[in-house]
Amino acid sequence: MSAPKNSNATTIGVALVLCLVCSVLVSAVAVGLKPQQQANARQDLNKNILVAADKFNPETDPVSAIEERFAAFEVRLVNLETGAFATEEEMSAAGVDANSFDVAKAARTPELSNALENDIAKIGGQPKFAKVYIAKDGAGDIEQIVLPIHGAGLWGPIFGLLTLDKDLNTIKGVNFYQHKETPGLGSRIEEAPWQAQWVGKTLYNEDGSMKMAVTKAGTAREGQVDGISGATLTIRGVNNLLQFWLGEKGFKPFLDNLKAGAAGNGEGA
Repeated sequence: MSAPKNSNATTIGVALVLCLVCSVLVSAVAVGLKPQQQANARQDLNKNILVAADKFNPETDPVSAIEERFAAFEVRLVNLETGAFATEEEMSAAGVDANSFDVAKAARTPELSNALENDIAKIGGQPKFAKVYIAKDGAGDIEQIVLPIHGAGLWGPIFGLLTLDKDLNTIKGVNFYQHKETPGLGSRIEEAPWQAQWVGKTLYNEDGSMKMAVTKAGTAREGQVDGISGATLTIRGVNNLLQFWLGEKGFKPFLDNLKAGAAGNGEGA
C-alpha cells in the first residue's frame, strides 16, 4: 500500500530528490565555470603585475590591453638554493613549471621547500623555487624585473609584487594586491599614495647590506618607507616579508648573480 501523498515519508522523499537534483546542477555549473574562473584569476594576476611595473593604469586603461602588454614579460623560475635560473632538468625533477608554479603552496610543501630556522615572514619554509617576471629592452637586456613577495599580515597572508629597475637595486613600483588587513588601517597598503613612497628607494647599500625597510609610522629614516598610523602589526608583517624575500634565503643571491652575469641561461646579459 503506497504512502499517502501528504505523509512525512513522501515529503522527505521529495526533499531528497530535490536536494540531489540541485547538487548535480550546482556541481555541473561549478565544473563548467572552472576554466573561466581560472582564466579570470590569471588575467587579474597579470593585471597586478603590469600595475606594479607601471605598465597598466586600472583607472584609464582597457582590460583588453592586459594580454598584449603582459606578453612583453618572460616568466621564469629561480632556484633559490643556487641563486640561478632553474634549469629544465631541475624543474622536471621537481615536477614544476614556471606558468603554474605556486610559491605560497610550495613554501608549505616539504618536497618543494627547506626548513627555516627563523621564519620571519611566516611563510612555512624556504621554497626551492620562486617565480619572476622579466621585461627586456630592444637589445635583450633586462629593463625591469618583477618579484612576487608574500608573508603573514595581521589577519592573513599579504601578497605583493615588487618591481626593480634595470640596475636590479632601485624600486620602480610595488603593488600589494591581495590581503585581509583591517579596512581603513592596514588595508591602506594597497593605496597608491602609500605605495608611491617606495618608488626610487634602493634595496641594498654598496656593501650589499640591506638598506630598504618599512618602519613604524613617523620613524622612517632616509631611504626607508614610512609606515601607516594605527596599522603597526600590518606594517611589521610587510617589513618582515620584505626582509625575507630580499635576504639570503630569498632573492638576494639571485639578484647578486644576475648583476654579475652568473644567473645561468636567460640571464639578460
